[in-house]
This record gives sequence, C-alpha cells and structure tokens, in this order.
Amino acid sequence: MISVVVPVHDEEGSLEELSRQIAAVGNVDGHAIEVIFVDDGSRDDSWNVIEQLSQTHGVTGVRLRRNFGKAAALMAGIGHAKGDFIITMDADLQDDPAEIPQLYQALQAGGPIGKKGRVAPFDIISGWKKDRHDPWHKVFPSRVFNGMVSWLTGVHLHDHNCGLKIYRAEVFREVRLYGELHRFVPVLAGARGFRTGEMVVRHRPRTSGSSKYGFTRFFKGFIDLLTVKFLTGFGGRPKHLLGGLGLAIMAFGMIALMWLGGIWIARIFDPNLGDPLHKRPMLVLAVTAVLVGVQLVSLGLLAELLVFTRNQPPLPYSVQQTTGSNETIVPPPASL
Repeated sequence: MISVVVPVHDEEGSLEELSRQIAAVGNVDGHAIEVIFVDDGSRDDSWNVIEQLSQTHGVTGVRLRRNFGKAAALMAGIGHAKGDFIITMDADLQDDPAEIPQLYQALQAGGPIGKKGRVAPFDIISGWKKDRHDPWHKVFPSRVFNGMVSWLTGVHLHDHNCGLKIYRAEVFREVRLYGELHRFVPVLAGARGFRTGEMVVRHRPRTSGSSKYGFTRFFKGFIDLLTVKFLTGFGGRPKHLLGGLGLAIMAFGMIALMWLGGIWIARIFDPNLGDPLHKRPMLVLAVTAVLVGVQLVSLGLLAELLVFTRNQPPLPYSVQQTTGSNETIVPPPASL
C-alpha cells in the first residue's frame, strides 16, 4: 500500500478536488493508495469536509486538538499510515497527485552508489519545483535557503522545502519530526544512512486558500538548520563539540595567564616594566576564558550523560478525533 499523508490547515476549498485527483491515480504497480488528511487545528470547515470525504471517498481523517505545526501533523498522519511507502503533499492543489506513479518509479529505479557506480534503490525521492508559480519575494529567499542547507549539510537538493516527497516507511521508524524540521527529513535521514534522490515535479498555481508563507519563515528556517546541523553532526556525541570548543577557549586562557605570569615575575626585578597586572585587560580576558572553557566542558559532559540516559520524548501532537476505516495506530518511531 502507498499512504498519502496530507496536512491540512484552513484548506476547505481544495480537499474534495484533491481527494478526487488522488483517487484518479488508481493503483501504482499493484499498490493500493490510502489517503490520510490531518486537520492541524483548522478554523474553517475543513474537518467537516474531511468527515464527508471519509464517507464518500474512503479517506482517513485525523483531527488534532489545536494547530501543532506541519511537522507534528505529518507525524500524526504517518502514525496512522499502513503503507510500505509514504507520500507527503500539501493540501493547496499546488502539488499534482498525477506525479505519484513517477515518484514511485524513481524511488525503485534508484541511482549509482559507490565508486563502481552500482545502482541501488533510493529511500527518499524529493520533489523539485523547477518552474515555480510563486512571487519573487518567496522564490529568492527559498533559493538562498536551499543553497545554504545543501552547503552546510552535504545533502544536495534543489528544493529541500518541497512538500511532495515519497519515502520508504522505515525512514520514519528512525526519524522523528518536531518543531519545523519537516523540511529537513532528507538531511536527518541521510545522517542515518538513507539515500535521497530528486525528481522535477510540476508546481501548479494556487487556486484556493491562502499561503502560509511569511518572511519570518526564513529566519526560523535558519535556526532550524543550525539545530539539524548539530543533531546530525553531534547529536550522539555533544561532548565533541562543546568539550572541544571549551578546551580550545580554556587553552587560550591558560596561555594568556602564563604570559601574564611571566610579566609578573619580570616586574619583580624591574617594577617599571609596563603596567601592573591588575591594570591589564588581558587578565580579565584570560580568567574569563578559563571559566567559560570549564563551563563548556562541563556542559559537554552533562549533554553526553543526557544522550546516554535519555528516554522517549512525548508525542509532539495530540489527536482529538479520527474518521474513516483506518483504526490501526502505528507506534511512534524512535527518536534520533
């Protein structure tokens, strides 16, 4: 089965048409398609539409108690998914369900791996909206952000934020989303050894609803990027980052104190040799560096202890109601 997970927030005008278009795809290589709409705290009539579609089109609806964000909505939908493959797409009709067979074929076809060029299937195929129907003030920051993510993480994609992606279900047994980390699933999965490919997809103009994009999203994305860089690079060994930085700062402070100590000894024989130590700014800087270095090393040890003894965090969402035939709730995946 292929599970199509669609987070919904105030999209009542597009849900029936989206459901019809997904149904028109039919089977994909013998795989049936199930549709899961996740109402992420909509203030319009979206949930009533989803309930009607569950009766007429057989979709599954999941209603969250409030707006938890896209990442949490995706995790709620994936937790109810039965499929071996999971497709995520937006509810605004800008993603084309007709791309589903091509996404599946690209996932199975795979790409070269290793120096010998052996071909292996992908675990994720990410859509690339090459020709976008968005205003420039949305496209330009997106391109800058995508370039920054590719450079910092080593996962080179043209469009990290494209909502249209296909995953093997096992990806979400190891990758857990929260906050706004949904756009970084290929990066988080890559840190676990999963392989990501890319495919050009059609981007359609918005016909209903309103964009959820805001300029502050760029800055939030940058902060999330720093989080992902830390999680993928040092999530299992925080002492290497905090401890290494602390030792470097502490070493600078110790060298400065040794230099000041040499000046103090020299002034014993020649009191006119420069200012006394208590009048030198370097003394304050050196002592501060040693103290900060000790604190960073201590934080690294504490962070290492937390990683070693951490428990499963609580779910980042709360389901109020479900509708449709899907009654199986898959246990949430283990965190990174």
